[in-house]
Amino acid sequence: MTTTQNGINYYNIQTRYAGIAVTDTGGSGLPVLFIHGNSSCKEIFHHQINQLKGKYRVLALDLPGHGSSSNASEPRQAYSMPGFAHTVIEVLEKIGINRVVVFGWSLGGHIGLEMLVLFPKMIGLMICGTPPVSVGADNVALGFRPGLGLAGKAEFTEEDIKIFVSDTYGVNAPHEPFIIEAVIRTDGLARQYMFEAFLSPQATDQKLLVETSEIPLAIVNGADDPYINFDYIDGLNYRTLWKRKIVSLAGLGHAPFWEAPELFNPILIKFLKDFQ
Repeated sequence: MTTTQNGINYYNIQTRYAGIAVTDTGGSGLPVLFIHGNSSCKEIFHHQINQLKGKYRVLALDLPGHGSSSNASEPRQAYSMPGFAHTVIEVLEKIGINRVVVFGWSLGGHIGLEMLVLFPKMIGLMICGTPPVSVGADNVALGFRPGLGLAGKAEFTEEDIKIFVSDTYGVNAPHEPFIIEAVIRTDGLARQYMFEAFLSPQATDQKLLVETSEIPLAIVNGADDPYINFDYIDGLNYRTLWKRKIVSLAGLGHAPFWEAPELFNPILIKFLKDFQ
């Protein structure tokens, strides 16, 4: 069943592992998909959706175990970066998307990186707060600053929630109720199993992907992101890095698109124009 509010359609797509809640502005414009981060939800992109709708077909979804989507029926299979990517691809296939530009934030960026080889219909990718790391715990650690413990913690205390929200969205960013509700709602196994899979020897070599993929890749980070190792990200040999540089937004944290959409959105729009 589809409901429509303010010109935006809301519906559910049943996939192998979960029922996925989708936001879809419709229209004939270039499809643009937004993929949220760990313990978040699609509503975090409402500043981008409202600005892009009408010119683009804007899509956003809640990952399995997040937001208005259901928890996964097979959590070990679904709650990994490749598992999430396969679910996203299944949604896109079922709604008939033949070409798409993806913006992935944090975990969503890692899912987008997985899609570089899994989904040829993705014609461009922008990531934010997402170090493309090689396989193994030691290599993953190179891409991040110390202190990622909460990212893989199944059960959050009230204090954990406060710390996670502050670190993830920015101390000075608005912490709207839906943000906190999304953290509380998230299936704790989605954090635990995703993080375990991320550190395992069976994980995808995302560093190799960005060094070899021919799909245009844009990287936009907040310069004060508390999670990521900037020296590591700056030092990789990207094959198709947009504008041949990483965009760093001064004074912003892990979610610059939320903290300062007036600075972020023009960069996203410039990237999207390359595909029209």
